[in-house]
Amino acid sequence: MMKKLLFMIACGLLVGCDYTVPLVKTPEMALDSGIIGLWQKSDKAGQAESLLILPLNTNEYLIAFPAGSTNAMYARACLCRNAGKTLAQLTWIGTAQGGIPEDNRVFQFASYSLMGDLLTINLLNTDLVKRDAKTSADLAKAIVANKANPNLYRDAMVFKKIK
Repeated sequence: MMKKLLFMIACGLLVGCDYTVPLVKTPEMALDSGIIGLWQKSDKAGQAESLLILPLNTNEYLIAFPAGSTNAMYARACLCRNAGKTLAQLTWIGTAQGGIPEDNRVFQFASYSLMGDLLTINLLNTDLVKRDAKTSADLAKAIVANKANPNLYRDAMVFKKIK
């Protein structure tokens, strides 16, 4: 019970783990080497939060957020294409406290852009693309149906590269 609670708290840091189905089952796109590294932003209280993106293999990343924190969450991530855009598919696998997911709601999807030392990440908005998609195809169709909506993504998180 405690592991589930810790995992749910950690998921809350990212506005909740959103979906039960992936967009892709097998990572096929190559890594974007520009996003690999340590990134940092300030939270609402002005405290630094770190995002660590490491290559796991040729097609997957290992993500830690907030990296170095006792509340850190870890995910495997891969890139995929949907609605004419490259998205990162995150599969949350556990916490720094050893918590592991106890349900299937482990997927999140994000667009990102890299400009110099700034990485901007926008998580998919669950108010538009509902969390109840039953299949990968249903999820993909819901994203396509909302691709022109300016609210397709939540507020941007902007990270600065730490060298």
